[in-house]
Amino acid sequence: MNKTGIQLKNIELSFGNTKVIKNISMDIKNGEFFSFLGPSGCGKSTLLRLIAGFETCQKGQVIIEGKDITKLPPWERKVGMVFQSYALWPHMSIRENIEFGLKEQKLNMMEINYKVDKVLELVGLKEFASRYPNQLSGGQQQRVALARTVVTEPKVLLLDEPLSNLDASLRVQMRQELLALQRSLNLTTIFVTHDQEEANTTSDRIALLKGGVVQQIDCPTHLYDKPANLFVANFIGSANILKGNIRKEDNLSIFESEEGFKIPVDSKTIGSCSLLLRPHTLNITQDKDFHMDGVIKNKEFLGSMVRYFVNIGTREIIVDSIHSKGSEVLGINEKIYLKTNKAESYVLNNE
Repeated sequence: MNKTGIQLKNIELSFGNTKVIKNISMDIKNGEFFSFLGPSGCGKSTLLRLIAGFETCQKGQVIIEGKDITKLPPWERKVGMVFQSYALWPHMSIRENIEFGLKEQKLNMMEINYKVDKVLELVGLKEFASRYPNQLSGGQQQRVALARTVVTEPKVLLLDEPLSNLDASLRVQMRQELLALQRSLNLTTIFVTHDQEEANTTSDRIALLKGGVVQQIDCPTHLYDKPANLFVANFIGSANILKGNIRKEDNLSIFESEEGFKIPVDSKTIGSCSLLLRPHTLNITQDKDFHMDGVIKNKEFLGSMVRYFVNIGTREIIVDSIHSKGSEVLGINEKIYLKTNKAESYVLNNE
């Protein structure tokens, strides 16, 4: 079992009268790739800066490997932070940028050269050591920023939206390289992002925040399949949320939506609730039992699937249908019936 690498205990932080972090507690395991995810202004970057020592909480503790570092300055915390802007020294070569932190630690040049050569090899930039930041691509600059941070052997690596300045294809490549680097070093890492795809594809676990409050901490699949509340359901992936009531009918639990559709569900809940239907769990069918009838109002061909936007009464439902070679693509204004497997639906409270 992995020991706890980082503990946040009852953290509260305010800027003036505005509470930014509201009684947050969590444990992050040694060697874990952990993400803070959420919309702009939710407190994720502030929480990261607090761990780094660039912000001070009014209440609570930050503990790394059993040591309370809450009141320590950043340079005594043994954490490394990679910023969104990379923050490389433009007048220094790549080698000089990476050496900087080691020279501040007063290491001898033999040890510095050994560590710098090793980390340059690790990030694949040994042949670029004499170049300057403006002579490198965005992805290469990102690797330099990572190398400069990990060469000092921090206990924790903090990443503040480090991929946001890269184009889409390079972001995919860099997140794979970032994860490979983290795994090879077995380095406890916290990644801040507003991009759920980045968080889902890299993280062991994710803390989803809203308004300075943790909504759910879980692995990516559980956040998607078993969201704790309506905010999580809507934020992670595409979601169809129907409001209504569940009642018993012939020993079945039947959800009846406000639009009057009846859907069998696998739930012990009775009474008012909401039903989460992911787009891929809805099937277009000719079977009219427990169906929802609708009209296709728009569609998007996405290669491996077709996304249909279907009007069900007064609301729109998203349906993702797998596309195979030669399969029929339905037309606009076509009338259809929709069904869902009761095991795929998920019941949520309305709060």
